[in-house]
Amino acid sequence: MSIETTETLQATPALRVEGVTKSFDKLRALDAVSFEVPRRCVVGIVGPNGAGKTTLFSIVAGFLIADSGKIEILGEGTPGHPGILGRVSILPQDALFDRNQSILNQLVLIRMLRGASRRQARDDVAEALARVGLSDYLERSAVVLSHGMTKRLGIAQAFLGDPELIILDEPTAGLDPRNAARIRQVIRDLSVESTVVVSSHNLTELQDLCDHVVILDRGVVKATGTMEEIMRSGLRRIDLGFDEDLSADQTATLLSLPAVGSIEARGSGRYELSIDGLGDEPVAAVLRTLLELKAMPKSLRDGSSLEEIFLSLTGDSEE
Repeated sequence: MSIETTETLQATPALRVEGVTKSFDKLRALDAVSFEVPRRCVVGIVGPNGAGKTTLFSIVAGFLIADSGKIEILGEGTPGHPGILGRVSILPQDALFDRNQSILNQLVLIRMLRGASRRQARDDVAEALARVGLSDYLERSAVVLSHGMTKRLGIAQAFLGDPELIILDEPTAGLDPRNAARIRQVIRDLSVESTVVVSSHNLTELQDLCDHVVILDRGVVKATGTMEEIMRSGLRRIDLGFDEDLSADQTATLLSLPAVGSIEARGSGRYELSIDGLGDEPVAAVLRTLLELKAMPKSLRDGSSLEEIFLSLTGDSEE
């Protein structure tokens, strides 16, 4: 592949959603949803129950047809286009497996349907199961697996054949911390060559895992961008630690700064500041002022979280 072709491919989004709308009777599940998913990264799709995530995934998978709008996958076209066959894999939240066949036979069949020979399929299945810690269950039925083990089996099935776009719905739900960490590492490894779209209610996990994020609420995109852009948007909380308490005059000076909304004492020499503003400049202004006040902090931590931003954008949304 030429350099020009490689650059063009990389510039083409793995998934482009343009003005997608879907209604069920009087319920509008998706309302003119638009966003792009870059190549070779991990993208989080988050939202409250009923936000439209499952409907969106079903449209991308071709299980549902949008009322209006456009889905473009891997630069080829809509779901079901011949150019994306074998290049996209989707793992539903509660994937089921045949209890009357061995795990090996089921996954080998899936891999062969994506174009592999039987020998290659067996090798790929063995490697996939090893990555999720299920090598000892090759010849057994999925019925013997616990809920967490079934989730890991679904993950193994999803990345068989090295698909370019992998969509995972709640991939770590029901897993213990050790196996959840293992799956997160598998997802990071996959993103070196593939694009992985993850839906999860575990916002702390997604904050650490994802490069990009899309926040949905009641069928509407509330925010989309890189994780850094999302984390720097809106209200931020900065934790500061000093050797001694700030004086009343020092506190008043900080509160006079346009970006500082409030200051709350959190113990001896510890304070939490709410900062309203994008980028590094609001925090830099606080530090410059503290330098002038001869009250430089001994510690500073950006206390913002994806969960706080999510709650501020979605308000009191309920299922």
